[in-house]
Amino acid sequence: MRHGLVTPDQLALITDLYELTMAAGYYSQGTADRTATFDLSVRSLPPQRGYLVAAGLEQALAYLRDLRFTSEVLEQLEGTGHFRDDFLDYLSGFRFSGSVDAIAEGTVVFPPTPLATVTAPIIEAQLVETYLLTIITFQTMIATKAARVVGASAGRQVVDFSPRRDHGPQAGLLAARAAVIGGCIGTSNVLAGQRFDIPTYGTMAHSFIMFYPDEEEAFLAFAASYPGDPTLLIDTYDTLEGARAAVRVSRALEEEGRKLAAVRLDSGDLVTLSREVRAILDEAGLHDTKIFASGGLDEFRIHRMLLAGAAVDGFGVGTELGTSGDAPSLDSTYKLVACVDASGEEVPVIKLSTGKITLPGRKQAWRQRNGGSFLRDIIGLADEDLDGEPLIEPVMRDGIPLHRAPTLLDVQRRAAEQLAATPESVRALERPSPYAVDISPRLRQLVDSLRDR
Repeated sequence: MRHGLVTPDQLALITDLYELTMAAGYYSQGTADRTATFDLSVRSLPPQRGYLVAAGLEQALAYLRDLRFTSEVLEQLEGTGHFRDDFLDYLSGFRFSGSVDAIAEGTVVFPPTPLATVTAPIIEAQLVETYLLTIITFQTMIATKAARVVGASAGRQVVDFSPRRDHGPQAGLLAARAAVIGGCIGTSNVLAGQRFDIPTYGTMAHSFIMFYPDEEEAFLAFAASYPGDPTLLIDTYDTLEGARAAVRVSRALEEEGRKLAAVRLDSGDLVTLSREVRAILDEAGLHDTKIFASGGLDEFRIHRMLLAGAAVDGFGVGTELGTSGDAPSLDSTYKLVACVDASGEEVPVIKLSTGKITLPGRKQAWRQRNGGSFLRDIIGLADEDLDGEPLIEPVMRDGIPLHRAPTLLDVQRRAAEQLAATPESVRALERPSPYAVDISPRLRQLVDSLRDR
């Protein structure tokens, strides 16, 4: 039994049905091999967002490289009654043979700049839409949320505590990865730690404390089983008494050559309690013992806590991080921007639906700076040569990734550097200033000509 979990052989089925029915249409009409270009982008920023942090490209490229339709998958598709045998025969030998140009993970981006551009035979480019959208959009959303939380923490460490509140185990795994890109130092998700080689963190739950008849007895039991310097959860009953019990346990730890690494607060008035706990720890000489806070935190609450003088050294952020609670989705799109017509000529195409106009043709984006700070981006046609740093780079050709994926730590460093170069007003938690994204005259002229036509 698979218990509803996706296996690698089933990745081809992570798609909307209409991707497959359209692909069957291209195949039956003899147009499957015509080259087409699709842009994956975000139409607009969610409320209170001034930027996005690109993420998810590594998983997207791995999916394209390995995509196959196994015999089991083909049997399942045959059983739907939606497809003819000749199309299923075609899928049995399917391989993605196209190209991808994309913005590097960890780059700060601004709509409507494409995050990725796929150029391939139309049947291939169409089939991969759903997976690419979900894998890139979700991680970009979480990496952006994490960057906001880390920014609000003003240099204090942040850990992803979201697995139990994420929208499923797979989401939790990728949320942990994206959170690290956004600046978190690690996660409580053990599989994510193993899969992505990132640090894992954890203390104890209130249930562990409540299982023992005495809070101090629970602390001692945990310390006896934990080989390192423990962190103790002190707010199960009375937080200040819990802090005093933790101090007593620290004496036993000192006799073993260990120390009390931290105490965790998970409820109550965290500003007042953190100050009072800090006083108890300092009075006992535990100046190096940290105070770690969790419990319903997000960037707004953390910002207010620190402004009010909270004595907190680090934060565990769960629900609001792993679900991007205040902005749980991005208005992402995967739209055809160019295709080869019946005469064999590549032509730009445009969508003119109200509120959903697309930018036609293959494109590039250039970033200009004022000193070290980002000044504006310009989106133009790919064959233009405009001032600034090109943001979109080749990452896959003939279905093969061009480069080895950077380490997650390298991506995190890139994101940190990018965020430092983003104007502070654009990074504001509330009412961020808009960042200038201009359209080149040639691209604007193309849009106008296609609209008139």
